[in-house]
Amino acid sequence: MPHPVPGTAPSAAPPDPARLADLLPAVGRIRSAVQTVIEGKPQVIDTALTVLLAEGHLLIEDVPGVGKTQLAKTLARALDCSVRRIQFTPDLLPGDLTGVSVFNQESRAFEFRPGAVFANVVLGDEINRASPKTQSALLECMEERQVTVDGRTHELASPFMVIATQNPIEMEGTYPLPEAQRDRFMARVSMGYPSAAAEMEMLAEHAATNPLDDLTPVADAAEVVKLVEVVRTIHVARSVRAYVVDLAAATRDHHDLRLGASPRATLHLLRAAKATAALDGRDHVLPDDVQQLAVPVLAHRLLLSTDAQIAGRTPAQVVEELVRTVRVPPAGM
Repeated sequence: MPHPVPGTAPSAAPPDPARLADLLPAVGRIRSAVQTVIEGKPQVIDTALTVLLAEGHLLIEDVPGVGKTQLAKTLARALDCSVRRIQFTPDLLPGDLTGVSVFNQESRAFEFRPGAVFANVVLGDEINRASPKTQSALLECMEERQVTVDGRTHELASPFMVIATQNPIEMEGTYPLPEAQRDRFMARVSMGYPSAAAEMEMLAEHAATNPLDDLTPVADAAEVVKLVEVVRTIHVARSVRAYVVDLAAATRDHHDLRLGASPRATLHLLRAAKATAALDGRDHVLPDDVQQLAVPVLAHRLLLSTDAQIAGRTPAQVVEELVRTVRVPPAGM
């Protein structure tokens, strides 16, 4: 029997206004805690919270030194749950991630010793510095929330989120992520350089001490599970679902792309839009929610054609073009 995909129940209970109202203060506490460490990046923080509530995984890509790992560690520290950090290196083995079976001399039997993925939040630092074989060890756990070792399946804890950082593939010593693994990340964000004001603030407050040392958890795993359950109940009209499908289908037919968005990407876009609606205090998804998330959810999954690469196009530019051209469903449909 296939493992159920989170958030895809055929019918969900209607949104409870009281539970939806309780979501906002809880998320506000998490957001405020992260903002005490990450200066001047509200949009990146909101995307990270969206992925958390949508039961997805987050890929943070940018040049070294702009706060990728700091964001991942801060979000994990704000949650009172189990956290494991993995430093990806070329000599990292798949068993280091998933776990191994070890023979116990006393019991005369093999015992499973869990690997680093057995936590609520897994921080994968510089994920593209490990070999593709090791990167692929994450495929099953990211999609199915389980690990299979020596023919035995082991369930992972709930909630489960992978927050991975990677350097641009032009950097020395990096391996490009396989397409199958990029497709399992719900969203990709770039930190970017801070504004001058935010960098001045950072120098004034963070030069002498590490702000993470003073950060205390503001939500636990059980509370996050309840927030996720609220997001699952957000209503999506048939016309909005059709709009999501139209956007994904447009990537598959675009002349600048040789690989379009997968059905998994369509599902991720819808689930992320539901989380965005909940964060905005609404019990229903709007086309604006879909448009807001189209680039971070879709762009990292797309592969450009050779002509588009030569012309200097980027997947994000293609998605932005499709957002402008694909017909938006009328309100109330």
